[in-house]
Formats: sequence, C-alpha cells, structure tokens
Amino acid sequence: MASILRSPQALQLTLALIKPDAVAHPLILEAVHQQILSNKFLIIRMRELLWRKEDCQRFYREHEDSVVSASREIAAFFPDFSEQRWYEEEEPQLRCGPVCYSPEGGVHYVAGTGGLGPA
Repeated sequence: MASILRSPQALQLTLALIKPDAVAHPLILEAVHQQILSNKFLIIRMRELLWRKEDCQRFYREHEDSVVSASREIAAFFPDFSEQRWYEEEEPQLRCGPVCYSPEGGVHYVAGTGGLGPA
C-alpha cells in the first residue's frame, strides 16, 4: 500500500536505537516498531547488531545532541550510507511520494522501485 507524504519541508534524518531489553522480547519490539510507523516516521535503513559493553559505553560517552553527532553516529551504524546523496536524491522522492513500506525488509521505499535497495 502506497502513501503520499507531499511535505513542503525537507525530511530530516533520525537515528533510532532500540536497546537489548526491548529487542529480547518480540512483542515489545513489535510494539516499538508499530509506534515508529504510527507516528509517520519513514524507516529508510535498518540494521541489527550486537555490541560489547565497551562499545556501548564509548558510544554514549561520545554522544552529543547535535547534527554533527547524529551524522557521525549514522555513519558508524551505516558505513555505506551517504547522507549527502540521501538528501540530494532519496529525500525528495520520499518526501513527495508515493511511498511504500516493506514488512519483509522493514524499510520504506519509493513506490514503483519494487523496494529493492535504498529508496
């Protein structure tokens, strides 16, 4: 099912991290996922990973609430993701729609692309 955003404002990137205690319980994880979708967030990339305690501590120690920090964190989780390319190529298509959601891939994509790869 496709939906059309048609937002006059540019979309913004947001990194969402779901902590292990939520991921450990499938019903809680699904509730978090549904909450993200019901608040009309577009999921453009998704990745599962296991971190050591030291990795988590370093991540939170370095975390600042800033655009620079967000860009650095997105790059750490998605090294092949180009923020500049996303804003130039994918963001306008996602903003203007139509957009579909792939439950299998767990991400949104531009309708007509078949959901293959990034939006």
